[in-house]
Amino acid sequence: MMKRILLLILLPCLSALLAGCGYNDIQRLDEQVKTTWSQTLNQYERRAELVPKLVNSVNAYMVNERAVLTQVTEARSRVGSIQISAKDLENPELMARFNEAQGQLSSALSRLIAVSENYPQLKSDGLFRDLMTQLEGTENRIATERGRYVQAVQDYNLIVRQFPTLITAKIFGYHTIENYGVSKQDQITKDPEVKFTLPEPGKG
Repeated sequence: MMKRILLLILLPCLSALLAGCGYNDIQRLDEQVKTTWSQTLNQYERRAELVPKLVNSVNAYMVNERAVLTQVTEARSRVGSIQISAKDLENPELMARFNEAQGQLSSALSRLIAVSENYPQLKSDGLFRDLMTQLEGTENRIATERGRYVQAVQDYNLIVRQFPTLITAKIFGYHTIENYGVSKQDQITKDPEVKFTLPEPGKG
């Protein structure tokens, strides 16, 4: 009975102590990093799902561009072969592979979009235009979510570096996270600019 009373007295004190030393803030920001990265992954997955449909829609028109189509298909396959989640943010090797694969897909899509400009009939195809609209929207969402992720990591890293919360972070095993949105990989994974010129009415 006495132990229970002591526990009831100490728990509020412990909670206040943890809150005062920044533990709760570290937990909140750590969770925010994981959440924003998960949302970013959702958009990358959405883009990956669009790629096979896009390749199929251009296949009949771009008979002389097999190399480009093969590059897009292979890049999509590499992306699909890497299983990753928010728990893998502390795995530099896996994150590097993921960023490289996404970068290769971005480059391949950029080439496909550039080549599509040479095919007026393709640009007039309703399915192709719809897929391009979806792709453009997805790329915009990727950029938005990555921006939120970058900010979340910056906020988290700041609190685990500053005094006195850095002491709490060390005690509980929290450390800074590499911000993959602003490192060298950011140049590799730059999203393709999804813009193409629609044919004028009555042409193409």
